[in-house]
Amino acid sequence: MGKAYDVMAATCPSRTVLHRIGARWTVFVVTALADGPMRFTELKARIEGITPKVLTETLRALETDGLVHRAALGGSPPRVEYSLTPLGRSLWVPLQAVRDWAETHVPEILDAQARSEAAVGG
Repeated sequence: MGKAYDVMAATCPSRTVLHRIGARWTVFVVTALADGPMRFTELKARIEGITPKVLTETLRALETDGLVHRAALGGSPPRVEYSLTPLGRSLWVPLQAVRDWAETHVPEILDAQARSEAAVGG
């Protein structure tokens, strides 16, 4: 019996899942929340370069997909805290491997880019 889902099939729902995982800011939000719950302002400070609008959109999408939990803590003004769900924590495992790979191989990638630019320019 074959797999229930095949990402290579144009209509497979797994493509939507991969699209979310591959969205520009998903890796950063999941990585930031891997250490524990954070408030919006903490996330914004931790993820350099993300705008409040994009952070809001990313958090909403991750919440819709069941990867992030949003908890209203009450108070005045009201406080909100975000955390990874168990499903979100399971995503952190492969994302951590990708992050480790990226950080380990930066020198090789930069060297390859420099060689490519030199070949094009020269």
